[in-house]
Amino acid sequence: MSDHPIEGLMTTAMQSIKEMVDVNTIVGDAVQAPDGTVIIPISKVSFGFAAGGGDYSTEGGASGEGEKKLPFAGGSGAGVSINPVAFMVCGQNHIKLLPVNVNSSVEKILDMVPDLIEKANEVLKEKMSRKEENGRKKDHNGSIDG
Repeated sequence: MSDHPIEGLMTTAMQSIKEMVDVNTIVGDAVQAPDGTVIIPISKVSFGFAAGGGDYSTEGGASGEGEKKLPFAGGSGAGVSINPVAFMVCGQNHIKLLPVNVNSSVEKILDMVPDLIEKANEVLKEKMSRKEENGRKKDHNGSIDG
């Protein structure tokens, strides 16, 4: 049996989509800034595809001379949506993911966690050094035993 026209229609559409689908569509090409920082765009890609068709008979049907080829009508369509999601910034001694949607509270909180931990460590170190200093001053001034 020969190929049906819908097969050719679908094959052409699918090959076109296959050519568009590439890892570089999602994780874009890196761009290097003058200071050496590398910026990599990250996107969300959505594809959609539809095809359809049918054979239509002529009025009166076949004339009885074997199998008559029926006319075909069909169509196909595809859609692509590419939305930027974030930028990965790779600088000296750090890698940071900067989301495009900066209004997200959860993302803001997650970005702040490393800074908060660092500040908490600094405060604890300060308190410990003050405590040690006060302990040394007591030893030099004599103990307060009755």
